[in-house]
Amino acid sequence: MEQFELTMAETKAIDDARELIVMAANYDTTNIKANFEAGHTYLVTINKDLAVKFFMRIYRQNPNYRFDLEYWIANAYQYGLKFDNAIDYYTRYKDRLNKKPGYAGKDKIEMKEVDRRLTECANGKEFVASPKPYSITNIGREINSEFEDYAPVLSPDENEIIFTTRRRDGNTFENVANDNKPYEDVFVANKSGDSWQKAKNIGPPINTKYSDSNLTLSPDGKTLFIYRDEGNGDIYESTKGPDGKWSEPKPLPGIINSSYRESSVSVTPDGNTLYFASERPGGFGGSDIYIATKGDNKQWSRVKNAGTMINTEYDEDGPFITTDTKTLYFSSKGRKGMGGYDIFKTELLNPDKMEWSEPENIGYPINSPDDDIYFIVSKNGKHWYYSTVRDDGLGYTDIYIITPLEEPKKTPEVATNEPVKEEPKPEEPKKEEPKKEPVKETPQLQPLKYIVRVTDADTQAPLDAKVRMQGAKDKVIVGAKEAGNGSVEFSITSVSAKDYKISVEKEGYVFITLSEKIGGASTEPQTVNKTIAMRKLVVGTVSILRNIYFDFAKASFKTESYGELNKLEAMMRQNQNLQVEIAGHTDFVGTKQFNKNLSQLRANAVKTFLVNKGIDTRRVKAVGYGEDKPLASNDDEKEGRELNRRVEFRVLSN
Repeated sequence: MEQFELTMAETKAIDDARELIVMAANYDTTNIKANFEAGHTYLVTINKDLAVKFFMRIYRQNPNYRFDLEYWIANAYQYGLKFDNAIDYYTRYKDRLNKKPGYAGKDKIEMKEVDRRLTECANGKEFVASPKPYSITNIGREINSEFEDYAPVLSPDENEIIFTTRRRDGNTFENVANDNKPYEDVFVANKSGDSWQKAKNIGPPINTKYSDSNLTLSPDGKTLFIYRDEGNGDIYESTKGPDGKWSEPKPLPGIINSSYRESSVSVTPDGNTLYFASERPGGFGGSDIYIATKGDNKQWSRVKNAGTMINTEYDEDGPFITTDTKTLYFSSKGRKGMGGYDIFKTELLNPDKMEWSEPENIGYPINSPDDDIYFIVSKNGKHWYYSTVRDDGLGYTDIYIITPLEEPKKTPEVATNEPVKEEPKPEEPKKEEPKKEPVKETPQLQPLKYIVRVTDADTQAPLDAKVRMQGAKDKVIVGAKEAGNGSVEFSITSVSAKDYKISVEKEGYVFITLSEKIGGASTEPQTVNKTIAMRKLVVGTVSILRNIYFDFAKASFKTESYGELNKLEAMMRQNQNLQVEIAGHTDFVGTKQFNKNLSQLRANAVKTFLVNKGIDTRRVKAVGYGEDKPLASNDDEKEGRELNRRVEFRVLSN
C-alpha cells in the first residue's frame, strides 16, 4: 500500500495505532483525515472489509478528497466479497482516470492495476458462486493462539507439526520487534492419540533472540528448512540427530541463496530436486519459482527458472511438490486469481523437459481476495494444511486442516427400457435380431436455490447484510451470489438433506446465527425462500450466544466457540458506542454456589476475550446468574437443562 501517506510518524506498530486512529475517526465522523487513516489501517491489518465504512464517510462529504478514493472503497469491498460494489467503484475510478489521462499525482493508481482488480472481482464472483467441496477446520487451540500462527509443516505420519508463531507465551526473547509484536519463533507439537498436545517452543539452535521461521520439513522428517534474514533472506537447513535434537542451522550448500530474497522451499522425496522462490534478477516477475538439482558433490546446482507456464509478470511464491513428484502447488498474484496470492495446482507432463500443465486455481473458500500462501499436502494426500484469517480463528492467522470432499454427481444415470423395434424377418435362414441395450438417460441434477432475504425487524425494509452459509458438521461453504434488494441466493449442491449454519451480520444490528435443516439437489428445480429479520442494537435487547462452548465444568472455550466470539467482537468493534452485559447462566446440576461461580467465570472469560481483542473493558460488564434465570424446566436435558446452560449479551447503551 505504498500509495498511502501515514501521518503517525510512519509507525510500524500498525495494530496498536489502529485502535487509536479508529477511536479518533469514530469520535468525529466528519474528520476526513482521521477516517482515511482508519480505513488504511484496516486494509493493512485484518478485517479489511471494515475499511469501507471509513472511506464512505469521506466520499459522502468530499468525493474529490483524493484522486484514488474510489479505488480504495472498491478495494475494501473486494476484500469483503462484495464484488458488485467493488466493480462499481473500480469503474468509477476508471472513469476518473479517463477524464484526466495526464494526471500524475502520488494518489494515482495506474489503469493496468485497476483492470487487474476488475478481473479479480469477476473471477471472485465465479468462485464464490461455485465453491469447492472443502471441509476447512481450525486445527485447534492447542496449536493456534491469539497471535499470528502460520507456515505449518508436518511429519510423514502427521503426528508432529512444526510451525511459526509470534505469540508471547513461550517466546525465546522477551523484547518485541519494531512492530511491537514478539519476534517469530518456531514451535512444535505432537499428537497423543487423535488429539494435539499443547505446542511448545522448539528451542535452540533453531530459535534465536530474533526472528526465526520454518519453511518445510524433508519427506523423511529429518531435515528442517528454515528462513533467516541474512542476505536479504536466505534458506538454512538443520538435521535431527538420533537423540531428537536439531543441529545448528547452516545455509543450503550450493547456489540456492543469493544477495536477493529466497523465501520458500520444497524438496522431492529422494532429496535430489528442490523447488524454491527467489527475487533474483532474470525472472519474469518480482518473485519467481525456481528448480534446482543436487550434484554428485551434494551441492545444489543447475538452478533453472520454472518457466512461463508457472511464473508470470506478477509474484509467485510458496511452492510445494507432492510425494509423487508430479503435482506442484504454488501461490501467484497473477493468473485467474481473486486478489492477492491465490493457490494454484499444476501437473508435470514431461519430466525430462520439465513441462507443466496449465495451472488451475484450487478455488474458493481456500482462496480469497487476501493472500493465500504456504499450502502443504499430507503424504497420503488426504489432508491439506495452510494458514489464513477466517471467521472462526483464535486471533490473526491460524492454521487450518482441509479435507477435500467428493463433488456431487451432476448427472446420475437412470436406466429406462424403451420398446425394441421389430425388423422384417428374412425368408431364409431365420435369425433373431439382437435386442438393443436399454438407453440410459442422464437428467441434469438441479441445485436447490435457497434465497435469504434480510430485513429490519421493525420496518421490514431490506438490509444489505453479510450473509454466509456452511454445512454445520462438514463446514463446507455453500455457493452464493447477490440477488439484490437485501437478498442472497445460495446454491445447494449436496445430494441429500443436511444441517446448515446461516450467519447474518450488519452494523447497528444484533448478529444472527441460525441452524437449518435443508433438502438437497434433485432433478427438478427447487426454490426455498427464507426471510431473516434483524433487531437493532437498542437498550434492553437480549441475545443468546448459542454457539459458545466450554469445557465440562470449566470456563475455558472449546475451539468451535471462536466463530461466535469473533462475531461478538466484530459487532462491538463496528458499534463503538455499544456497551453490553455478558450474562452467564447454568442449569441446576451441582450446588447453587458452584453454579454461581461457574457462570461468573464463564461471563468473565467472554469479557476477557473481548478486552484482549482491544475492546475497552468499560464497555463490557460480566455477570454470573448461576441457575437463577432458567429459560425452561430443568427436568429434561434436551428441552430444558441444555437451553438453560447459556451465555447472553444485553445492550446497556448504544
